[in-house]
Amino acid sequence: MSSLITVHILSWMIALPFIGMVALAFVHDRRWVLLTTLATTLINVGLALYLWMSFDLVENGLQFVERMEWMPTFGIQYAVGVDGISLLLVLLTTFLPPLCVLGSWDSITTRLKAFMMLILLVEGAMLVVFTALDAFLFFMMWEVTMVPMYFMIVLWGGPNRVAAGLKYVLYSLTGSLLLLIGILGLSLQAGTFDIQSMAEHSYSQNSEFWIFLALFLGFAIKLPMLPFHTWLPDAHSEAPTAGSVLLAGVLLKMGGYGLIRFCLPIFPEMAHSFAPVVLWLSVTAILYGGYMALAQTDLKRLVAYSSVSHMGFVTLGIFSFNNEGVEGAILQMVTHGLTTGAMFLIVGQLYDRTHSREIADYGGLQQRMPRFVAILSLFAVASFGLPTTSNFIGEFLILVGVSYENFVFVALAMGGIVLGAAYMLWMLQRVAFGQPRTEAASKLTDLNVREMLTVTPLAFAVVAIGVYPGPLLKAMDSSVTFVVERLAGF
Repeated sequence: MSSLITVHILSWMIALPFIGMVALAFVHDRRWVLLTTLATTLINVGLALYLWMSFDLVENGLQFVERMEWMPTFGIQYAVGVDGISLLLVLLTTFLPPLCVLGSWDSITTRLKAFMMLILLVEGAMLVVFTALDAFLFFMMWEVTMVPMYFMIVLWGGPNRVAAGLKYVLYSLTGSLLLLIGILGLSLQAGTFDIQSMAEHSYSQNSEFWIFLALFLGFAIKLPMLPFHTWLPDAHSEAPTAGSVLLAGVLLKMGGYGLIRFCLPIFPEMAHSFAPVVLWLSVTAILYGGYMALAQTDLKRLVAYSSVSHMGFVTLGIFSFNNEGVEGAILQMVTHGLTTGAMFLIVGQLYDRTHSREIADYGGLQQRMPRFVAILSLFAVASFGLPTTSNFIGEFLILVGVSYENFVFVALAMGGIVLGAAYMLWMLQRVAFGQPRTEAASKLTDLNVREMLTVTPLAFAVVAIGVYPGPLLKAMDSSVTFVVERLAGF
């Protein structure tokens, strides 16, 4: 039995959310719907931890590979596996859904079963995206992730949910169309959908440019890079709490993962050609996102614009083309998922009490909600990279990596960190200190046991990674080295 789980552990992890969806179809009591979803997601956390402990940190290359003929006429396989890069994103993907279930326990009052099914659908599809070794399988699940997020926004979102949902879908479909063009171009040139074989094929210079451009734009829209970011604040501000957590925590990482998995190893020469433009766009996004966050009066929009800034750090690290920068970018994707996911959860906890996200409606929360303010303070300082918190390690490595290219980028990116400290501390001061500005704020109650269980694992992870990031860096080191060596000759 143990060997059966070990050999097919990725398939078990992928199948489990879909099995949970089927089980929910036969459950009707609200409490049992929540417990069934929570149990399903927690079992996947256990499988992910088993995957982590079974992963060979010394071995180079893919592990836990499973291949099965799917559409042999077209050379399409069900092929999954993990390396050090995808392993960390798989862990993140399984870590957040149970917290989303806990965070939605009381706040989702209509169509609860459908909402829980959508959470499981996102988890299952994302696990395929991060483990797929076949480009067709990768693209198919990439498309699937768009569907549950759209319905989360439109059916459970805020007053402008329809417009935000349509904007999200239009941007996503545009990026998916470009991604499909790029993958079909790769397949026609290489004669296969196998991602590893695509990386080993030689492409003509003309086709390299257009295929790289299509793939890059598809991933840039999902990330999102400047100037394709405008869908993000609207989607975040209208989505329910769990939708915002999954969108910021996991779905945005698809763009960065795609750049590392496709663009860099398959087209190293084109990546070098595009690098100067990408680096300048990255530092612009860091500064722009920070400036826009500083101007926000809505808590969710503030966190949303901070994501634009943080994703600028990710692309800055990826296109530095060295171990420090790329490892920092991957770590930044993971830690951004933790800190920003946590920020959306605690904003949601506040919104559940007052139905307001306006910063001006609060004040003096340290008097009524000391536990809430302590947790908020931790994630606020972690967001701008205070030492001993997780974001600091990723940002530090990115700055080290990009310093090899041009120190001007380091100076500009550090300006973004200063802006991050400004908008987070300014928000914290207005929300937590002083006197309550409204009657509702003066009658708030502190976090209960369930709400503390929702955010405590994230707090622990943020501090643990900030103090001891070694295991994560060691896990990805050989995989990142392989990607960087592919880029070294150009």
